[in-house]
Amino acid sequence: MIINSAHTYISNINKCLKISKSDIVTDFIHITNNGIIITTNKPANNLNLSTIENYLKNIKNVNSDSIKSPHLPRSKSYMKIIGLPYKIEQGVISPDYIEGILKKMHLFKDIVLASKPYVIKVSPKLDMTVVWVDI
Repeated sequence: MIINSAHTYISNINKCLKISKSDIVTDFIHITNNGIIITTNKPANNLNLSTIENYLKNIKNVNSDSIKSPHLPRSKSYMKIIGLPYKIEQGVISPDYIEGILKKMHLFKDIVLASKPYVIKVSPKLDMTVVWVDI
């Protein structure tokens, strides 16, 4: 339900953060098998996480008991790549495509990925992608 209207929820979360006088902005929402990942432009603090949690618990048709306390990423490090085109000559950017590119780069020679890269299309109208990589 949340992903189908992700742009609306992102806008509403940003309004709540602005009301709480936060300087962070949510970028996108991604569903995983463990839950939901909400990325922001800067690291969130406890007040930001609480604001987001309160908003999510007040969404209609969402069981508030199913929402666990939000937390920062648990991997030791992460990287967010922005501004990539979503469509490429081979089709669309996929996690496997990103992994292949990273493996070929000298900078990532000795880096181990903690999970598959997450590839998210920024909006239905734009041909832009955000890639989230846990390393």
